[in-house]
Amino acid sequence: MSSRDFTVEELAAYHHLMPQHVLKMASRDKLPGRRVLGQWKFSEAEIHHWMEDRIGVGNVEDLHKVETLLHRSKSSQKPVALTDFLFEEAIAIPLEARTRGSVIRKMCDLAASTGLLWDAEEMVDAVSAREDLHPTALENGVAMLHPRRPRASILAQPLIAMGISSQSIPFGNRAGHLTDVFFLICSTDDSIHLKILARLSRMVADSSWLAQLRACESPRHLMQLMGEGESSLAPVSL
Repeated sequence: MSSRDFTVEELAAYHHLMPQHVLKMASRDKLPGRRVLGQWKFSEAEIHHWMEDRIGVGNVEDLHKVETLLHRSKSSQKPVALTDFLFEEAIAIPLEARTRGSVIRKMCDLAASTGLLWDAEEMVDAVSAREDLHPTALENGVAMLHPRRPRASILAQPLIAMGISSQSIPFGNRAGHLTDVFFLICSTDDSIHLKILARLSRMVADSSWLAQLRACESPRHLMQLMGEGESSLAPVSL
């Protein structure tokens, strides 16, 4: 997938920043960029990965700001609704897997069962490579699996699969925390991927809601709880 370059002015407009702020961040290595013939250039793909990292370490307030920024950058689009991308057949309670490899395969098979993912093997390879590069397991026991780049060629639309294992397993969290809640985010472009990731991150940051999620006994119950969780979020400003 090709990636365009932002100029300082374009990136500033994209992120609702002053150009001087962008220059300051780039010169201090706080923003991924490179100088070409004396001018700063910023790869769209690298900027999206930078945003992904920000989402991964953000608190609830920061995540709300990030999601707002993402939607303002595409003002013609409405905020995502996770329940538009999650289907009962792509939910496993319990998820019968005991190793990282079996979790990844099971999650990709769940996504493929919807008929919206056409090549589960390619997704397995892409997700495994992403986990090898940088594990997605959070300290709260949630992992948000996804490939490093969107896979539009094997997807009919953006798609989320979900599984809750009956016992926590090692899944690569850097601090050694175990994982029992797994999301697989299958996106068709970087923008929708970041929006889904930001919204999911806001929801699982709520420990009370996450406890209810773990207590779900059926895919239907989980779908209902996902809807309730989204409706309780502070709205995104457009």
